[in-house]
Amino acid sequence: MRIDILSAVPDLMQSFFAHSILQRAKDRGLLEIHLHNIHDYSLKKFKQIDDYQFGGGAGMVMSIEPILTCIENLQKDRKYDEIIFMTPDGVLLEQKMVNSLSLKENIILLCGHYKGIDERLREHVITREISIGSYVLSGGELPAAVLVDAIGRLIPGVLNDETSALTDSFQDNLLAPPVYTRPADFKGWKVPDVLLSGNDKLIEEWRFQQSMERTKSRRPDLLEND
Repeated sequence: MRIDILSAVPDLMQSFFAHSILQRAKDRGLLEIHLHNIHDYSLKKFKQIDDYQFGGGAGMVMSIEPILTCIENLQKDRKYDEIIFMTPDGVLLEQKMVNSLSLKENIILLCGHYKGIDERLREHVITREISIGSYVLSGGELPAAVLVDAIGRLIPGVLNDETSALTDSFQDNLLAPPVYTRPADFKGWKVPDVLLSGNDKLIEEWRFQQSMERTKSRRPDLLEND
C-alpha cells in the first residue's frame, strides 16, 4: 500500500513514521509513506501557498494551484483510489472506515492549514473528507498521522500477531474487554479467576460479556448503531 501526504510542514511528520509499527511496516515493504511539501509546487514569490479570502474575512486560504499541481504530478505515475482531505467538518473517522481504506492500494492525504483549502478543490478533486473529532487543530498533519497509523496496523503482515487487530475496540461495534498480565496477584489485586482457568470457552464468554457491559456503560451509541 502507498500513502502520499501533502503538507505545508511535512517535517512535523517525519518522526511519527520512523518508529514502532509504522516503521516495521515500511521495513517489510508492506507500506510506503511519501511526504510532499506543498511549498515546492508554488510558483509564487517566496513559495507562498495561501492567499486572502474573496469577500474578506479573517484568515488565509490555501491556494488551488500548488495543491492541484502536486496531485496531478502524482497521478501521472499511478491511479489513486482516494484523495482525502483531513478537515474538522469531514465525516468522523470510525473503525469501519479504516477497515475499508486498509484495502486500498494508493491514497493521497491532504493536510489543511489556515482557514482551509479553496472550496473548488473540495468540489472537483477531493474524493473523501475525514475528521478525527469535533475540534480544530493547527493543521491536518496530526489527523493524517492518526489515519495512517489506524490503516497501517491492519495491513496483513504488519502486526506480529495478525489476530490482535481483529480483537481491538470498535471492530464489532464493541469496546475491548479488560486485559491483565503477570503477576496474577499484585498487592491483593487479583486477576479474575476465569482468565486463569484455561477454559477457552468460558474465557471467550467472559470477554464478550465484559465487552458488552463496558460498551453499554461507556459508549451505548455503538450498540444503537449496530
